[in-house]
Amino acid sequence: MNRVEPLSAFSPRQREILALTERNGFVTIESLAEEFGVSAQTIRRDIIALADAGRLQRFHGGAGVTGQAETLRLDHGQKEQLSVEDKLRVAQAAAACVPDGASLFLDVGTTVEMAAKALNARPGFRVFTNSMRAALAFDPSRHDVNVIGRRVAGRDGSLVGEETMLALQGLRLDYALIGCSAVDAEGRVMDFDLSKIAVKKVAMQAAGKSLLLATPSKFGRSALSTIAMLSDFEQVIDGSRDLAAQAG
Repeated sequence: MNRVEPLSAFSPRQREILALTERNGFVTIESLAEEFGVSAQTIRRDIIALADAGRLQRFHGGAGVTGQAETLRLDHGQKEQLSVEDKLRVAQAAAACVPDGASLFLDVGTTVEMAAKALNARPGFRVFTNSMRAALAFDPSRHDVNVIGRRVAGRDGSLVGEETMLALQGLRLDYALIGCSAVDAEGRVMDFDLSKIAVKKVAMQAAGKSLLLATPSKFGRSALSTIAMLSDFEQVIDGSRDLAAQAG
């Protein structure tokens, strides 16, 4: 694991690159070169320096707040404290969309975990999830709770890998409640972790209806890779209204 260098160790431009990456979630070499009026090679060297110092994660053509940099920036406990009211509105609206007795997949993430708590107040769901935290929100005496997957992917208690996807491929569920890291201006629903994205895609294929749970802070941002388009979701639940917004 790389030692994390203090901000004072970097040039003013490198500190600005880091700030842009943390604010937007993902930056491209091309956009940074244009922003700072320097060559792509100069930006590439800056990104390499920041990545080697443990401040961000390099990707092809850019950088993002994934891996070590993301873990250092916000752990699961800190994420739970962000946008709590927005997450609660999204969670309650999502739970209201799921009828009694439904079979459903619950994704990973703090917003989905809140939805799990809201769903637990009603009996009779058949739940499949790759989130240990979401599973623990349910009372097993009132719900059929199934945790799928074997490899733990991070502090959020998420499980990924081939076993997870194979288990989902064999299911036919009523609903999939999906979280994300970003929704860009073109309507791409995105995330940073490729292994989690793979699980999300399979879960959406297994479900009759997919609901996107995304707080307002997720919109207008970008991330590493696309999960799906907004139009691929039956409903987009952003907490801006009491009821879910229909995907357009």
